[in-house]
Amino acid sequence: MTDTDDAARHAAKMAKKKTARDKIMATKTDQKGLVVVHTGKGKGKSTAAFGMIFRCIAHEMPCAVVQFIKGGMSTGERDLILAKFSDACQFHTMGEGFTWETQDKSRDMEMAAAAWEKAKELIRDPANKMVLLDEINIALRYDYLDINEVVKFLLEEKPEMTHVVLTGRNAKEELIEAADLVTEMELIKHPFRSGIKAQIGVEF
Repeated sequence: MTDTDDAARHAAKMAKKKTARDKIMATKTDQKGLVVVHTGKGKGKSTAAFGMIFRCIAHEMPCAVVQFIKGGMSTGERDLILAKFSDACQFHTMGEGFTWETQDKSRDMEMAAAAWEKAKELIRDPANKMVLLDEINIALRYDYLDINEVVKFLLEEKPEMTHVVLTGRNAKEELIEAADLVTEMELIKHPFRSGIKAQIGVEF
């Protein structure tokens, strides 16, 4: 087979694929605000969610972030948003650190409840096109928040065109069932297991 024959076969195959793809895409006409869940043991849950936030900023779509659990530690995403994009994205760090660091369940529950109240306020505001609830799955896993209340709010009170992104490992089945888009990050290999600590620019 000559290079010309191979190129022609490839072009014909891609043309056939494009026709089929276009036919499928023509049926996808609806729009809605999505409930998006990033979960799993692998790295990248918050990273992917912040990628979506930065897309919103780039498209001049007002958005907001509420960080559950995570404390006052400086992160690249937060520092950049607060320094350059605070007019486009509200940023609220409501936690005081991971549960094994705070070691105070009642205080953690108070902070989670406060974060959820702020989250509801931001989601109810139709000006916000996307709200990221970073690490809320951890608060739900430890029952600091009522999963049924969270799901009921997302299904019944979230404005129709508002996207809500929820991150954290061990997402509860009730949330997965209610979500429109769920991605599980699978851990295959991580440098932490080889004694490498979290590094600036990669983890934060």
